[in-house]
Amino acid sequence: MNIVLMGPPGAGKGTQADLIKANYPIPHISTGDMFREAVKNETELGLKAKSFMDEGKLVPDEVTIGIVKERLAQPDCAEGFMLDGFPRTTLQAEALDQVLSDLNKKIESVINIFVPREVLLQRILGRVTCNYCKTVYNLRFLKDQQTCAKCGGELGFRSDDRGEIAKTRLEVYLEQTLPLLQYYQERHVLNSIDGNREADEVFADIKELLEKIK
Repeated sequence: MNIVLMGPPGAGKGTQADLIKANYPIPHISTGDMFREAVKNETELGLKAKSFMDEGKLVPDEVTIGIVKERLAQPDCAEGFMLDGFPRTTLQAEALDQVLSDLNKKIESVINIFVPREVLLQRILGRVTCNYCKTVYNLRFLKDQQTCAKCGGELGFRSDDRGEIAKTRLEVYLEQTLPLLQYYQERHVLNSIDGNREADEVFADIKELLEKIK
């Protein structure tokens, strides 16, 4: 199965990605992971990406698409993959379709986790992250817990999860993503999942969807 996982900050996308990985033998591919792997392996495109990253610049689409193509052509993607954080624009989606066509593949489902804006803000403003393993928690459920349950690391707030920064970040995501959702809606692969529920309930709907395409 070839899927794209989407969702705004605070929608619980990370939790659902972990549940999908635990239940289906497909690689979870994020933009950051692809960049880090390409840079580590010192591929031509990886070195190009590094030159932009080192200067604090966005990696151009043509370099990003090239890295995506290299990653999706690897053997572990033969039975499918889960893309996370890519594509972010309709131009990237169009380029991805071409890349997959060259590999005789196609996107079978785009899973968009949607949550009301006011709930997203509550979640973002109330979450803390392990400074070591990056596991995310919400203050509502921590009670007296002061450290990460997974690794014992110190918990802290992300700088972009605070106040107006969080609001702006959320607005930018929603504005930029709308055309992309429309793109996939027109291609009849968009599936919106209500994320304003317990994680296991959300995953039950996702699993039902994935069972139809695996």
